[in-house]
Amino acid sequence: MDCWVYSVLSWSLPACFLLHCLYFIFADADFTLLWSSVLGGRPEKKLKGLVVWVTGASSGIGEELAYQLAACGSRLILSARRQDELQRVKHNCLERSDLKDEDVLVLPLDLLERTSHEEKTKTALQHFGRIDVLINNGGRSQRSLCLETRVDVFQALMELNFLGTVSITKCVLPHMTQRGSGSVVTVSSVVGLAGAPLATGYAASKHALQGFFNSLRPELADYPNILISTVCPGPVQSHIVNNAFTEQLNKCVDTVGNQEHKMPTSRCVRLMLVGIANGVKEMWIAQQPFLFFYYMWQYAPTFAWFITNLLGRKRVQNFKAGLDADSAYFTKQKTS
Repeated sequence: MDCWVYSVLSWSLPACFLLHCLYFIFADADFTLLWSSVLGGRPEKKLKGLVVWVTGASSGIGEELAYQLAACGSRLILSARRQDELQRVKHNCLERSDLKDEDVLVLPLDLLERTSHEEKTKTALQHFGRIDVLINNGGRSQRSLCLETRVDVFQALMELNFLGTVSITKCVLPHMTQRGSGSVVTVSSVVGLAGAPLATGYAASKHALQGFFNSLRPELADYPNILISTVCPGPVQSHIVNNAFTEQLNKCVDTVGNQEHKMPTSRCVRLMLVGIANGVKEMWIAQQPFLFFYYMWQYAPTFAWFITNLLGRKRVQNFKAGLDADSAYFTKQKTS
Protein backbone atom coordinates (compact mmCIF):
# COMPACT_ATOMS: atom_id res chain seq x y z
CA MET A 1 0.00 0.00 0.00
CA ASP A 2 2.81 2.40 0.92
CA CYS A 3 4.56 1.65 -2.37
CA TRP A 4 1.37 2.41 -4.28
CA VAL A 5 0.92 5.75 -2.50
CA TYR A 6 4.56 6.65 -3.13
CA SER A 7 4.19 5.73 -6.80
CA VAL A 8 1.11 7.91 -7.21
CA LEU A 9 2.76 10.86 -5.48
CA SER A 10 5.94 10.47 -7.51
CA TRP A 11 4.12 11.23 -10.76
CA SER A 12 1.11 13.27 -9.59
CA LEU A 13 3.07 16.00 -7.82
CA PRO A 14 5.34 16.80 -10.80
CA ALA A 15 2.30 16.63 -13.09
CA CYS A 16 0.41 19.05 -10.87
CA PHE A 17 3.38 21.41 -10.79
CA LEU A 18 3.70 21.28 -14.58
CA LEU A 19 -0.02 21.96 -14.97
CA HIS A 20 0.24 25.04 -12.77
CA CYS A 21 3.26 26.28 -14.72
CA LEU A 22 1.40 25.93 -18.02
CA TYR A 23 -1.66 27.56 -16.51
CA PHE A 24 0.47 30.46 -15.25
CA ILE A 25 1.76 31.24 -18.76
CA PHE A 26 -1.77 32.16 -19.84
CA ALA A 27 -3.00 33.44 -16.45
CA ASP A 28 -4.34 36.95 -15.92
CA ALA A 29 -4.84 36.75 -12.15
CA ASP A 30 -3.32 35.09 -9.09
CA PHE A 31 -4.02 31.39 -8.56
CA THR A 32 -6.43 31.92 -5.66
CA LEU A 33 -8.61 34.17 -7.77
CA LEU A 34 -8.41 31.97 -10.86
CA TRP A 35 -9.38 28.86 -8.94
CA SER A 36 -12.28 30.80 -7.45
CA SER A 37 -13.41 31.64 -10.97
CA VAL A 38 -13.40 27.93 -11.85
CA LEU A 39 -14.58 26.27 -8.63
CA GLY A 40 -16.15 29.07 -6.58
CA GLY A 41 -19.58 30.64 -6.37
CA ARG A 42 -20.88 32.69 -9.28
CA PRO A 43 -21.34 36.45 -8.82
CA GLU A 44 -24.77 36.18 -10.44
CA LYS A 45 -25.93 34.15 -7.43
CA LYS A 46 -23.79 35.56 -4.63
CA LEU A 47 -24.31 39.26 -5.41
CA LYS A 48 -27.95 39.26 -6.47
CA GLY A 49 -30.04 41.59 -4.33
CA LEU A 50 -27.06 43.04 -2.45
CA VAL A 51 -26.74 46.81 -2.05
CA VAL A 52 -23.40 47.86 -3.52
CA TRP A 53 -21.91 51.36 -3.24
CA VAL A 54 -19.39 52.12 -6.01
CA THR A 55 -17.25 55.26 -5.88
CA GLY A 56 -15.64 56.54 -9.06
CA ALA A 57 -18.64 55.10 -10.94
CA SER A 58 -18.75 57.63 -13.78
CA SER A 59 -16.07 56.05 -15.97
CA GLY A 60 -13.50 53.27 -16.37
CA ILE A 61 -13.51 50.40 -13.90
CA GLY A 62 -16.24 52.01 -11.80
CA GLU A 63 -18.60 52.35 -14.76
CA GLU A 64 -18.01 48.76 -15.82
CA LEU A 65 -18.56 47.62 -12.23
CA ALA A 66 -21.97 49.30 -12.32
CA TYR A 67 -22.97 47.49 -15.52
CA GLN A 68 -21.82 44.05 -14.42
CA LEU A 69 -23.29 44.42 -10.93
CA ALA A 70 -26.60 45.50 -12.47
CA ALA A 71 -26.53 42.39 -14.65
CA CYS A 72 -26.01 40.34 -11.47
CA GLY A 73 -29.10 41.90 -9.93
CA SER A 74 -27.29 44.04 -7.36
CA ARG A 75 -28.91 47.27 -6.22
CA LEU A 76 -26.56 50.18 -6.73
CA ILE A 77 -25.35 53.41 -5.20
CA LEU A 78 -23.35 55.26 -7.87
CA SER A 79 -20.98 58.00 -6.72
CA ALA A 80 -18.55 60.37 -8.41
CA ARG A 81 -18.34 64.13 -8.83
CA ARG A 82 -20.09 64.41 -12.22
CA GLN A 83 -23.82 63.93 -11.71
CA ASP A 84 -24.62 64.03 -15.43
CA GLU A 85 -22.22 61.15 -16.09
CA LEU A 86 -23.69 59.19 -13.18
CA GLN A 87 -27.16 59.65 -14.65
CA ARG A 88 -25.86 58.30 -17.95
CA VAL A 89 -24.42 55.25 -16.21
CA LYS A 90 -27.68 54.72 -14.32
CA HIS A 91 -29.67 54.89 -17.57
CA ASN A 92 -27.40 52.25 -19.11
CA CYS A 93 -27.69 50.04 -16.02
CA LEU A 94 -31.48 50.10 -16.23
CA GLU A 95 -31.40 49.32 -19.94
CA ARG A 96 -29.06 46.35 -19.46
CA SER A 97 -30.80 44.73 -16.50
CA ASP A 98 -34.11 44.06 -14.78
CA LEU A 99 -33.47 46.73 -12.15
CA LYS A 100 -36.07 49.39 -11.46
CA ASP A 101 -35.42 53.10 -11.12
CA GLU A 102 -35.47 52.91 -7.33
CA ASP A 103 -32.83 50.16 -7.40
CA VAL A 104 -30.13 52.59 -8.58
CA LEU A 105 -29.34 55.64 -6.46
CA VAL A 106 -27.24 58.41 -7.99
CA LEU A 107 -25.30 59.95 -5.10
CA PRO A 108 -22.80 62.64 -6.20
CA LEU A 109 -19.70 62.55 -4.03
CA ASP A 110 -16.37 64.33 -3.83
CA LEU A 111 -13.77 62.28 -1.96
CA LEU A 112 -11.95 65.47 -1.03
CA GLU A 113 -14.99 66.86 0.82
CA ARG A 114 -14.65 64.57 3.80
CA THR A 115 -17.06 66.56 5.96
CA SER A 116 -19.86 65.51 3.57
CA HIS A 117 -19.18 61.78 3.73
CA GLU A 118 -21.21 61.09 6.87
CA GLU A 119 -24.29 62.75 5.38
CA LYS A 120 -23.82 60.90 2.07
CA THR A 121 -23.70 57.62 3.97
CA LYS A 122 -26.90 58.48 5.82
CA THR A 123 -28.60 59.25 2.49
CA ALA A 124 -27.58 55.85 1.12
CA LEU A 125 -28.82 54.07 4.23
CA GLN A 126 -32.10 55.95 4.21
CA HIS A 127 -32.71 54.92 0.60
CA PHE A 128 -31.84 51.21 0.87
CA GLY A 129 -31.77 50.50 4.59
CA ARG A 130 -28.36 48.87 4.37
CA ILE A 131 -25.03 48.79 2.52
CA ASP A 132 -23.77 45.28 1.84
CA VAL A 133 -20.68 46.11 -0.23
CA LEU A 134 -18.57 49.26 -0.46
CA ILE A 135 -16.25 49.36 -3.47
CA ASN A 136 -13.66 52.11 -3.03
CA ASN A 137 -12.77 52.77 -6.65
CA GLY A 138 -12.46 56.57 -6.80
CA GLY A 139 -9.03 58.13 -7.28
CA ARG A 140 -6.50 59.57 -9.72
CA SER A 141 -3.18 58.44 -11.12
CA GLN A 142 0.05 60.34 -11.80
CA ARG A 143 2.44 60.82 -14.73
CA SER A 144 5.42 62.98 -13.73
CA LEU A 145 9.01 62.79 -12.57
CA CYS A 146 9.54 63.24 -8.84
CA LEU A 147 12.19 65.96 -9.28
CA GLU A 148 9.77 68.04 -11.38
CA THR A 149 6.64 67.46 -9.28
CA ARG A 150 5.39 70.03 -6.81
CA VAL A 151 4.75 68.90 -3.25
CA ASP A 152 1.11 69.97 -3.46
CA VAL A 153 0.58 67.28 -6.13
CA PHE A 154 1.76 64.63 -3.67
CA GLN A 155 -0.53 66.13 -1.04
CA ALA A 156 -3.49 66.02 -3.44
CA LEU A 157 -2.82 62.36 -4.25
CA MET A 158 -2.74 61.39 -0.59
CA GLU A 159 -5.83 63.49 0.22
CA LEU A 160 -7.82 61.94 -2.62
CA ASN A 161 -6.64 58.36 -2.98
CA PHE A 162 -5.84 57.59 0.64
CA LEU A 163 -7.68 59.89 3.04
CA GLY A 164 -10.81 60.09 0.87
CA THR A 165 -11.03 56.31 0.79
CA VAL A 166 -10.33 56.00 4.52
CA SER A 167 -13.03 58.58 5.26
CA ILE A 168 -15.76 56.78 3.30
CA THR A 169 -14.72 53.45 4.81
CA LYS A 170 -14.93 54.82 8.36
CA CYS A 171 -18.42 56.13 7.64
CA VAL A 172 -19.71 52.80 6.32
CA LEU A 173 -17.84 50.37 8.57
CA PRO A 174 -19.81 51.05 11.81
CA HIS A 175 -23.00 50.09 9.96
CA MET A 176 -21.37 46.82 8.86
CA THR A 177 -20.03 45.98 12.33
CA GLN A 178 -23.46 46.65 13.79
CA ARG A 179 -25.02 44.23 11.31
CA GLY A 180 -22.10 41.80 11.62
CA SER A 181 -21.60 41.45 7.88
CA GLY A 182 -20.50 43.33 4.78
CA SER A 183 -17.62 43.79 2.36
CA VAL A 184 -15.19 46.66 1.92
CA VAL A 185 -13.39 46.26 -1.39
CA THR A 186 -10.68 48.76 -2.30
CA VAL A 187 -9.11 49.16 -5.73
CA SER A 188 -5.39 49.52 -5.14
CA SER A 189 -2.88 48.86 -7.93
CA VAL A 190 0.19 46.90 -8.93
CA VAL A 191 2.10 49.94 -7.63
CA GLY A 192 0.50 49.33 -4.26
CA LEU A 193 2.82 46.33 -4.06
CA ALA A 194 5.78 47.55 -6.12
CA GLY A 195 7.25 50.88 -7.14
CA ALA A 196 7.00 52.43 -10.59
CA PRO A 197 8.76 55.45 -12.14
CA LEU A 198 6.58 58.48 -12.98
CA ALA A 199 4.16 57.47 -10.21
CA THR A 200 5.95 58.21 -6.93
CA GLY A 201 3.00 59.97 -5.32
CA TYR A 202 0.42 57.59 -6.75
CA ALA A 203 2.42 54.58 -5.59
CA ALA A 204 2.77 56.13 -2.14
CA SER A 205 -1.01 56.58 -1.87
CA LYS A 206 -1.65 52.99 -2.93
CA HIS A 207 1.02 51.65 -0.57
CA ALA A 208 -0.75 53.59 2.17
CA LEU A 209 -4.05 51.91 1.27
CA GLN A 210 -2.42 48.49 1.38
CA GLY A 211 -0.99 49.18 4.82
CA PHE A 212 -4.26 50.59 6.13
CA PHE A 213 -6.50 47.74 5.01
CA ASN A 214 -3.97 45.01 5.85
CA SER A 215 -3.90 46.44 9.38
CA LEU A 216 -7.67 46.89 9.54
CA ARG A 217 -8.37 43.27 8.61
CA PRO A 218 -7.03 41.69 11.85
CA GLU A 219 -8.72 44.44 13.89
CA LEU A 220 -12.01 43.01 12.62
CA ALA A 221 -11.21 39.42 13.57
CA ASP A 222 -14.31 39.37 15.79
CA TYR A 223 -16.41 40.01 12.69
CA PRO A 224 -15.67 36.99 10.46
CA ASN A 225 -18.48 37.90 8.07
CA ILE A 226 -16.94 41.26 7.17
CA LEU A 227 -14.63 40.98 4.16
CA ILE A 228 -11.76 43.44 3.77
CA SER A 229 -10.43 42.98 0.27
CA THR A 230 -7.90 44.87 -1.84
CA VAL A 231 -7.74 44.66 -5.63
CA CYS A 232 -4.38 45.16 -7.33
CA PRO A 233 -4.90 45.58 -11.08
CA GLY A 234 -2.09 45.98 -13.55
CA PRO A 235 -2.60 48.13 -16.66
CA VAL A 236 -6.33 48.21 -17.52
CA GLN A 237 -8.08 50.03 -20.35
CA SER A 238 -9.69 53.06 -18.71
CA HIS A 239 -9.58 56.85 -18.55
CA ILE A 240 -7.28 56.92 -15.53
CA VAL A 241 -4.33 58.19 -17.59
CA ASN A 242 -6.44 60.98 -19.10
CA ASN A 243 -7.16 62.35 -15.63
CA ALA A 244 -3.74 61.73 -14.11
CA PHE A 245 -1.90 64.36 -12.09
CA THR A 246 1.25 65.79 -13.65
CA GLU A 247 4.01 67.91 -12.13
CA GLN A 248 1.53 70.74 -11.48
CA LEU A 249 -1.97 70.48 -10.03
CA ASN A 250 -3.88 71.99 -12.95
CA LYS A 251 -1.75 70.68 -15.81
CA CYS A 252 -3.16 67.85 -17.95
CA VAL A 253 -1.32 64.86 -19.39
CA ASP A 254 0.12 65.67 -22.82
CA THR A 255 0.12 62.17 -24.32
CA VAL A 256 -2.39 59.49 -23.33
CA GLY A 257 -1.22 56.87 -25.81
CA ASN A 258 -2.57 53.59 -27.11
CA GLN A 259 -4.18 51.19 -24.62
CA GLU A 260 -4.33 48.06 -26.78
CA HIS A 261 -1.70 46.30 -24.67
CA LYS A 262 -3.77 46.73 -21.50
CA MET A 263 -6.32 44.32 -20.04
CA PRO A 264 -9.93 44.89 -21.17
CA THR A 265 -11.93 46.59 -18.43
CA SER A 266 -14.69 43.98 -18.66
CA ARG A 267 -12.28 41.14 -17.85
CA CYS A 268 -10.77 42.99 -14.89
CA VAL A 269 -14.20 43.72 -13.43
CA ARG A 270 -15.42 40.16 -13.93
CA LEU A 271 -12.47 38.86 -11.94
CA MET A 272 -13.14 41.46 -9.24
CA LEU A 273 -16.73 40.29 -8.86
CA VAL A 274 -15.59 36.68 -8.68
CA GLY A 275 -13.20 37.64 -5.88
CA ILE A 276 -15.90 39.56 -3.98
CA ALA A 277 -18.37 36.70 -4.36
CA ASN A 278 -15.83 34.22 -2.97
CA GLY A 279 -14.29 36.31 -0.20
CA VAL A 280 -10.81 36.72 -1.71
CA LYS A 281 -8.84 39.06 0.54
CA GLU A 282 -6.33 40.29 -2.05
CA MET A 283 -6.67 40.04 -5.82
CA TRP A 284 -3.81 40.32 -8.29
CA ILE A 285 -5.27 41.03 -11.72
CA ALA A 286 -2.94 41.52 -14.66
CA GLN A 287 -1.93 40.04 -17.96
CA GLN A 288 1.54 38.65 -18.49
CA PRO A 289 4.27 39.78 -18.02
CA PHE A 290 2.83 42.04 -15.30
CA LEU A 291 1.46 39.10 -13.32
CA PHE A 292 4.92 37.55 -13.35
CA PHE A 293 6.27 40.72 -11.71
CA TYR A 294 3.68 40.45 -8.93
CA TYR A 295 5.09 37.06 -8.04
CA MET A 296 8.68 38.23 -8.41
CA TRP A 297 8.10 41.15 -6.05
CA GLN A 298 6.51 38.77 -3.57
CA TYR A 299 8.94 35.86 -3.74
CA ALA A 300 12.15 37.12 -5.42
CA PRO A 301 12.46 40.86 -4.72
CA THR A 302 16.16 41.10 -5.62
CA PHE A 303 15.45 39.81 -9.13
CA ALA A 304 12.37 42.04 -9.30
CA TRP A 305 14.47 45.12 -8.52
CA PHE A 306 16.85 44.25 -11.35
CA ILE A 307 14.04 43.89 -13.90
CA THR A 308 12.22 46.97 -12.62
CA ASN A 309 15.34 49.11 -13.02
CA LEU A 310 15.77 47.96 -16.62
CA LEU A 311 12.16 48.61 -17.58
CA GLY A 312 11.93 51.76 -15.51
CA ARG A 313 14.89 53.35 -17.26
CA LYS A 314 13.21 52.79 -20.63
CA ARG A 315 9.91 54.17 -19.34
CA VAL A 316 11.59 57.36 -18.13
CA GLN A 317 13.47 57.75 -21.43
CA ASN A 318 10.20 57.48 -23.38
CA PHE A 319 8.58 60.03 -21.09
CA LYS A 320 11.43 62.53 -21.45
CA ALA A 321 11.34 62.09 -25.23
CA GLY A 322 7.66 63.04 -25.30
CA LEU A 323 6.50 59.50 -26.06
CA ASP A 324 3.83 57.61 -24.18
CA ALA A 325 5.62 56.07 -21.22
CA ASP A 326 3.73 52.78 -21.47
CA SER A 327 2.52 51.95 -24.95
CA ALA A 328 5.60 53.24 -26.73
CA TYR A 329 7.71 50.67 -24.91
CA PHE A 330 5.33 47.82 -25.66
CA THR A 331 5.06 48.78 -29.33
CA LYS A 332 8.84 48.74 -29.59
CA GLN A 333 8.98 45.31 -27.96
CA LYS A 334 6.37 43.86 -30.31
CA THR A 335 8.06 45.14 -33.46
CA SER A 336 11.68 44.50 -32.52
